[in-house]
Amino acid sequence: MIPMTLAEVAEAVGGRLHRASGAEPVTGSVEFDSRAVGPGGLFVALPGERVDGHDFAASAHTAGAAGVLAGRPVDAPAVLVGEPGADSELQFAAVLAALSRLAAEVVGRLPGIEIVGLTGSSGKTSTKDLVAAVLAPLGDTVAPPGSFNNELGHPWTVLRADRRTRNLVLELSARGRGHIAALCAVAPPRIGLVLNVGTAHVGEFGSPEAVAVAKGELVEALPAAEAGGVAVLNADDPRVAAMAARTSARVVTFSESDVRADVRATDVQLDATGRASFRLVTPRGAARVALRLVGAHQVSNVLAAATVGLELGAEPEHLAEVLSAAAPASRWRMEVTDRADGVTVINDAYNANPESMRAGLEALAAISGSTRRAWAVLGGMAELGDTAPEAHAGVGRLAARLGVRHLVAVGAADYRAGYGEGSMLVPDVAAALEVLHERLRPGDVVLVKASRAAGLERLAAGLLADVRPPADPLPAADKTQMTTAGGPAEAAR
Repeated sequence: MIPMTLAEVAEAVGGRLHRASGAEPVTGSVEFDSRAVGPGGLFVALPGERVDGHDFAASAHTAGAAGVLAGRPVDAPAVLVGEPGADSELQFAAVLAALSRLAAEVVGRLPGIEIVGLTGSSGKTSTKDLVAAVLAPLGDTVAPPGSFNNELGHPWTVLRADRRTRNLVLELSARGRGHIAALCAVAPPRIGLVLNVGTAHVGEFGSPEAVAVAKGELVEALPAAEAGGVAVLNADDPRVAAMAARTSARVVTFSESDVRADVRATDVQLDATGRASFRLVTPRGAARVALRLVGAHQVSNVLAAATVGLELGAEPEHLAEVLSAAAPASRWRMEVTDRADGVTVINDAYNANPESMRAGLEALAAISGSTRRAWAVLGGMAELGDTAPEAHAGVGRLAARLGVRHLVAVGAADYRAGYGEGSMLVPDVAAALEVLHERLRPGDVVLVKASRAAGLERLAAGLLADVRPPADPLPAADKTQMTTAGGPAEAAR
């Protein structure tokens, strides 16, 4: 963060000083984890379900924090916000709102910074990492770690920027209408990127059309074309392409198939490891890209990042070099690891929706090919509302069509309705691990994927940490059809 005094912080957030003169210099980072606070930092005290940040204010000050942003009096120099005597829920809301106001103040003091905002139903975090990689050689770039994309992670990321920062890349999420607009108000983007509109969170929004309305708040927040605003839209997604009518910014498009798009991929090829190569075609020339990232779906993400890079001055050759070298930067997203015994584990356990499930299953099919057994170990997809049973069954049907040999549903029975015979239902991670340890063979390929709440990253970790010798070969009948009748999965149900 840029240096400020505690008095300036108080003025920016509309707070009042507590046990402080106001001259205390805030020169370090802003943190809501007291263990991360260093000298000159600002500790943000947030009440939580299990712990209350206010209880750690004194220890944060002892560790060097210049002050605390708090919702009630604490035993340390602080800026207090909200109403005195408010309950913990109101304290949380007050502190969170103050954090956003502080972030907006910092952005206002950095007039030369380029702000890129991006959103979409799937692929946001991977694309955010790619955009940051493309922009880093062009100047100091700040981007959130992982999926820090909500009303807490967003201002926290903004406050990592300082006077050295040239580019600020922000991932924007929404659980309802108005959320993205509110995030844009904190740090107004000049460039807005929309990847796709799918069925993720349809249980909260009600329909994909409602999701599109919310995602489109990003392009509505952009400056007009004459003021430099740029909307980067996926021409392959009709709901995203239609957002051109909702913005006064200049529209730039990317596509894998539309020859009218500004930035395109041609001659796309997928190798035996599920990695794509293609010719990147831009208004400033073309270059060959060979990805280290796994999955054909990464081509669209890479095109999106390349389009942003071009807008900020990158050349096609630079883009091809950076994008070809890019590796997964955020955990549990298409992490491919080959075990010593020849089993390949694809850990894509961070999150899931029908669109990202399709991408994961297609990558699994590409890697396994016709010679390796493919296993899809799938947990539930959250926030799908009344569409959940059919969405899960649809994923099961897709797995069957793609030739996935075995499907293990972890606590999500509806996958089996679509996949049919050969699928298994287990209640939890431990049961899934037991099945896999018993049945995996050298050369098998395993996709582990679910919504975050399922915790299947523990399953992937278990597969990589504990490699047991293969069991005796399966009976011939079991090699062609895996059933659960009378087996360990059925007994555990």
